[in-house]
Amino acid sequence: MLAAMTTATNLPSAPSRLADPGEGISADELALAGRNHALLLEAMRHDVTPAGLHYVLVHYDVPDVDATTWTLSVDGKVATPLSMDLERLRAYPPVSIPVTMECAGNGRAHLEPRPVSQPWLEGAVGTAVWTGARLVDVLADARPTGRAVDVVFTGADHGVERGVEQDYARGLSLAEALRPDVLLAYEMNGQPLPPQHGFPLRLVVPGWYGMTSVKWLTSITLTDAPYDGFQNAVAYRVKQDVDDVGEPVSRIAVRALMIPPGFPDFGSRRRIVEAGHVALSGRAWSGRGVVTRVEVSYDGGTTWADAVLEPAPGRFAWARWTATWTATPGDHELSVRATDDTGDTQPTSPAWNAQGMANNGVQRVHAHVR
Repeated sequence: MLAAMTTATNLPSAPSRLADPGEGISADELALAGRNHALLLEAMRHDVTPAGLHYVLVHYDVPDVDATTWTLSVDGKVATPLSMDLERLRAYPPVSIPVTMECAGNGRAHLEPRPVSQPWLEGAVGTAVWTGARLVDVLADARPTGRAVDVVFTGADHGVERGVEQDYARGLSLAEALRPDVLLAYEMNGQPLPPQHGFPLRLVVPGWYGMTSVKWLTSITLTDAPYDGFQNAVAYRVKQDVDDVGEPVSRIAVRALMIPPGFPDFGSRRRIVEAGHVALSGRAWSGRGVVTRVEVSYDGGTTWADAVLEPAPGRFAWARWTATWTATPGDHELSVRATDDTGDTQPTSPAWNAQGMANNGVQRVHAHVR
């Protein structure tokens, strides 16, 4: 069944807009930031992010789902509609894949003017080992007809966005959905999904920004036309103006992050580092290719030096990098950037767009060396 979506003319609406010059973070944005949380950057020391440290974005509310009565429907342009519980899904051959997932809005708060929404800095990312049934195996049993072109995934979370009442739903082309690494995941890091990560079942689409990996999955519907629901046609678009149609957000742009060295000042998060040889490390990833190079700058991006890049634990998982900084007394700006095998390199300044999507500008870490 397709997502419930109606125009909520009598309900409050928060239209997409840009912050005015000098406008601070609002109480509404703080409320979003309080519900959603970023990865603590020091947690990048873990190859696999513990579930409680993995970033979380909940569009509406975490639904109260009873796994004993929950079912997943597979319908639409299929020869054999299905209705499955967890026991039946677990009967498919289980597959486990380490996947780095990043929110498409990661870095939005650095943009100027700032798109008003969840005010992410750098930490909307995490890497987990997801276990579940391959979507291609389930669809094989449903037998898509020759008219099927898109697959629509609907979750149990329900709310209003920009005046439109809806169940959260995303569409994916049938060709993309049939990739062998797309999962219907019921475990995260070897345990049942936590409530905030989609219990009892979620979609995991490796290489794509996190908005595609629909949580609290209730239905999969195959359609004979490209899906034009809100989350595809209005949200998650790269727009040069709030009224533009824009281009859809899809695969994750190449990116690297650094674990900030030393220790922080509580209020500013500015780093305090002792002079001498300082070990630096972090992670790099790309949904569009394989990371082939990581570089570090110790002078605000004027010069760059190669870091040591370690093998990634999987095609869609981040890779660890390390470097040694000879820190001299004074104030410094550290940066890190990655390049993948498609030739894409992170820009030193983020590419602005009206919804703050797919920002992969280089990270800047301010440090005082004493």
